[in-house]
Parts: sequence; structure tokens; C-alpha cells
Amino acid sequence: MELLLKGVVIGIGATVLMDLWAILLWKAFGQPRPNWAPVGRWFWHLKNGTVFHDDIAKAEPYANELALGWIGHYAVGILYGIVLALAAGPAWFAEPAFLPAWILGIVTVGAGWFLLQPGLGIGVAASKLPNANTVRALNLIAHTVFALGLYGTALLIR
Repeated sequence: MELLLKGVVIGIGATVLMDLWAILLWKAFGQPRPNWAPVGRWFWHLKNGTVFHDDIAKAEPYANELALGWIGHYAVGILYGIVLALAAGPAWFAEPAFLPAWILGIVTVGAGWFLLQPGLGIGVAASKLPNANTVRALNLIAHTVFALGLYGTALLIR
């Protein structure tokens, strides 16, 4: 049970750091802030078995999609924290190392590229967007920041 709780904590810490990174990109470079409403709409439509949309903006709206998007964002971050906790085990928490967290962070980009982005209708790895390579690079960087959050939070709680 302690391992699961630690997984929850590092997942929250990593997601918070990822959100702070997004705020920094917005404030310093004018990068648009993440909009979790389309993700919330996507999560809402999963209940009907609809995973992939041509354009999530054309899917039936859900009144609380922004809140659901934020909840989903943190739930996924917590899930990834639990996955790392269970995979790495108590020894990793006693002596956290960045590499396992970074490997998980990079692997989780795949969920965005091959599930969420096609689900939103923007193609595999954002291939339908005019700035697909920029989006891919930002995804890799954001998930590296997430990995730093997993690692850093593990250091804080050991």
C-alpha cells in the first residue's frame, strides 16, 4: 500500500511540474496554454466506445468537459506514477535514479501520439497539424519534464 501511495504522490508531483512548465512556456515564449476541454470531451465520449474522432470539436459537447479534462490529466499522471512505483519498486524510492523515470516519461509520449492525438482528430503524432514536428518536440520535452517531476518528487519523499 505504501508503494501505491508513493506512486500517487510522485504522479501528482510530476503532473504539477509539467503544468508549471506549460505556464513558463506561456509566460516566457507565448506558447498557448494547454486546453484540457477537448481532452475532457474525448474522455466523455469514451463511455460510448468512441475512441477516435475526425475532429473532437465537432463531437457532442459535454457541459463539464474542462473539469473532466483536468481530472483526466491528473488521473493519467497518477497512473504513470503508480506504474513507475510498481515497476521500480521500493529500492528505487530508497535511491531514486533519473533514468527509470525518464524511460517511462518517453514511453508515455506514445499514449499521446498513438491514442490521444488520433482520438482528438489531429492524427498520429499530430500528423494533421501544420506544426507537427514542433508539437512532437514539445511533447518529448514536456514528458521529460514530467520524468524530472517523478524523479524530483521521489527525492523529496525519500
